[in-house]
Amino acid sequence: MKTPHLSTTEKATMHHRTAVIVGASLSGLMTALTLARIGIHVTLLERSDDTGRTGAALHAPGDLLQRITGLDTSRLPRTLSPGIQTWFAVHAALRAAADADPRIELRQNTTVCRVAQDEQSAWAVTADNRTHHADVIIGADGHRSVVRRHVIPNKPDATFSGYLIWIGIADESAIRPAHWPRNVAFLTSRDDTLLGYPLPGADGSTAAGARRIGWAWYDASNNDLLRATGCLDGTVVRHSLLAPSIPDATYAELARRAHAQFPSPWSDAILDSIDRHAVIGTPIAEYVPDRLVNGRIALVGDAAHVPTPMTGSGFSESLHDAEALATALATTAHTNPSAALAAYEKDRLVSARTLVQSGQGFSRAFARGAL
Repeated sequence: MKTPHLSTTEKATMHHRTAVIVGASLSGLMTALTLARIGIHVTLLERSDDTGRTGAALHAPGDLLQRITGLDTSRLPRTLSPGIQTWFAVHAALRAAADADPRIELRQNTTVCRVAQDEQSAWAVTADNRTHHADVIIGADGHRSVVRRHVIPNKPDATFSGYLIWIGIADESAIRPAHWPRNVAFLTSRDDTLLGYPLPGADGSTAAGARRIGWAWYDASNNDLLRATGCLDGTVVRHSLLAPSIPDATYAELARRAHAQFPSPWSDAILDSIDRHAVIGTPIAEYVPDRLVNGRIALVGDAAHVPTPMTGSGFSESLHDAEALATALATTAHTNPSAALAAYEKDRLVSARTLVQSGQGFSRAFARGAL
């Protein structure tokens, strides 16, 4: 493929070490911050405008922001409380740090259609026919990664694991439980598995009355609904099932099962979320990588490896990806970006494969006969 013409501005930019990151969710933001810390100028290309984003809770290290930015707490635009956090709280803190870094440029509402490379550079082509050049391209664009199609063209898609998780969050002030849980709960019934977790309030408060409860309900009985609503195309997950698309009959069935199977306060939180139609159904995909890199183009996060959330390690692996990539590019990126990315793959591939495989036993047992 012929290299697209470089503008004068792009030629000037190429004198600096540069990276284009496709995707500005958690892994993309963490990668941008670690690369900016070592002096790389980063352009983040994100297809969304931050509306309609979804995500469950996760455990972020208390020193996450200091760890990836190198800044002390007093210099951070936003901090994170230790312990389990909502996806939104972690994203907001990472986004604030990225917005404050002059070496990071975020371009939202920018959809990448394809990526390519030659011996001199790599580039991403967007839906508005713009071409963004850089020394390296990093795919952080999730389990439906466009960049993965270039890195591993013979294995481009994550595959459906045979079940979904229903996700919701309820305010303590709304459900008023008799007892507040102190730890994550892992509950199983004959057919279902529930993870419940106490959360800070929307403002980060842990004061009684201001807290929240999050829940993630693993369910292998609604795969026909996923197909009927277009969430699944064969074995490929296309999108989540958002609240307006969930039929009233499904809400009613979930309420009946929650009341019968789960104790308070978890059932209270589920029923409150159902009453408000504040529920999302996320089909679970998995992807075991055979490689993470092709020349000047690499993958991180869910673009690189997609484990079941049951492993509880997807976020931490994405953090390790970001740090390992920065370590590799800090050494040989000036002289040989491809060699730096090859070192990154050597460091991370076995761990990434092991993580996904560690959750496949659960997936196969839980979804037995459901596909």
